[in-house]
Order: sequence, then C-alpha cells, then structure tokens
Amino acid sequence: MIAATWEHVGMGYWVVKAILGPILAILFRPWSEGADNVPREGPAILAWNHLSFSDHFFGPLPLPRKVTFLAKSEYFTGRGVKGLISKAFFRGVGQIPVDRAGGKASERALRTGLRVLAEGKLLGIYPEGTRTPDGRLYRGKTGVARLALESGAPVIPCAMIGTFEMQPPGRLLPRLSIRPGVRFGKPLDFSRYAALKSDRLVLRAVTDEIMYAVMNLSGQVYVDEDAQRAKKRAKPGGAASQDAARQPDGAAPPDGAAPPDGAATPDGSPAPDAVPSSTPGPS
Repeated sequence: MIAATWEHVGMGYWVVKAILGPILAILFRPWSEGADNVPREGPAILAWNHLSFSDHFFGPLPLPRKVTFLAKSEYFTGRGVKGLISKAFFRGVGQIPVDRAGGKASERALRTGLRVLAEGKLLGIYPEGTRTPDGRLYRGKTGVARLALESGAPVIPCAMIGTFEMQPPGRLLPRLSIRPGVRFGKPLDFSRYAALKSDRLVLRAVTDEIMYAVMNLSGQVYVDEDAQRAKKRAKPGGAASQDAARQPDGAAPPDGAAPPDGAATPDGSPAPDAVPSSTPGPS
C-alpha cells in the first residue's frame, strides 16, 4: 500500500514541478541560498519553519531532488471535487498520507518516515507541527530528533523567508509583490547521540539545536510555546503574548556540546510523554 503510494507520489511530483516551477519563477521570482548544503544523494532530513501554505511550493523548488513530506491523512480522504483536487495536489507536491491520531498511529508515522530515509530519500518535516499563527518561530516537536537519531541521517535546517507576508493565515491568493525565499543551512550531525535515542532530555536538546539553527537562518523571534496552543489562545494572525517571546540562548552551540512534548510524530503531532522546556536545551 505504502509502496504504491510512493510510486504515485514520485510520478506526480515531477509533473507538478515541471508545470508549476516555470510559472512560479516568472510570477514570484523566488530566491534561494545554500542549496548546495543539501546532499545530492543519500538520506537527509530537511527541517523547515512553517510560515504559510505557500511553503509547500517554494521550499523544495530550488532542489534537484524530490522531497517527501508526511501529511495528515485527512488531506487524502475528502469527497467530491474538492477532495479529488486536494488528494492530487498533496501527492503532486510529494506528500504521503499518515494517520496522526496518536498512540500506535504516531509510531506508524515515525516508521513511515524512517522507511523514506532508509531508501536514501529526502524527508521534509515541519518540527513546529503547524503553520505559525503570527510569523514567529515556535517550539519544535521531538519527532524530528527521533527520526535523526534512529536513522542516522543528517538534518538540514531550512528557513522560508517572506512567505508569511506573501500569504498570511486566511489569505487565499498570495501577494505578487513579495519575493519568497528559502535558506538551507549546514548539515547537522547527531550521530554522537545514537545510543541515547530513547532519552527524552536528549530528544528535546537535539530538537532545540535544530530549531536554533532554523532561527538563525530565518531571523524570526523564537517563542518557547507549542504553536497549536498559541493558535487556540489567539486568532490566526493575531499577536500572541509578547511575554512568551525570547531568543533561545539556552540552545546548543553549533558544535553541539550542549544539547514535532516527548516523542512526537514526524510532522510534529504531540505524544503523551511531554517534556516542557522553559528554554531550548536541558535544564
């Protein structure tokens, strides 16, 4: 079942990219930096901030390799014309349906991501678990750390630039006046933590190091809060409490000497064993 889905994803991905790529290039003039940091072969995890629905288009656009994302299964189960369009689109942009209901479903999502990596492919993930409600960078879920430690694949921090202003929450059509961009950072190697892949504090520390790298690339203000909770507190696009905002100065330094809520699904759905963190990095 999954193998058949991946085959369809592979065919549709290049068709959609071949059609949309030139159109997007003409209309929006997107830019990119550091695409050479993404390996030309072999597995890697691409960890993105998530500013807008447009990220699905502009994030993978500069890369010559296909990026596979894990998407919630609801995108593929709609009925009628709208359901067919949704299914065709998400398969076309390289997404695989995954049940994220929690428990065993969460583990299945993780295993699906590991299978993508075991096949030597690029796996895309949004560690925040959802789009930002206000343009700031929110705390990452530890699913990205589990994937990194269990697969041994490097993590490439990626930052979308300008897509929030181009297509903020609630806006259907993107603004043509905004040039979207994407930055790809240097690969992060977490092999030193391979023997500690079940340690929740290590998972949190690795996640925070990844988010710190994403923050440095994006220039966003960091908020040490779950984005889903922030959405429940504030209307989309509204400013959340500024008291929650802080720079993650407790995150791991680049060499990793210091250091998506417990183990999470690869796309950031929380699992029961949540581990709160007042600042990135272990206390």
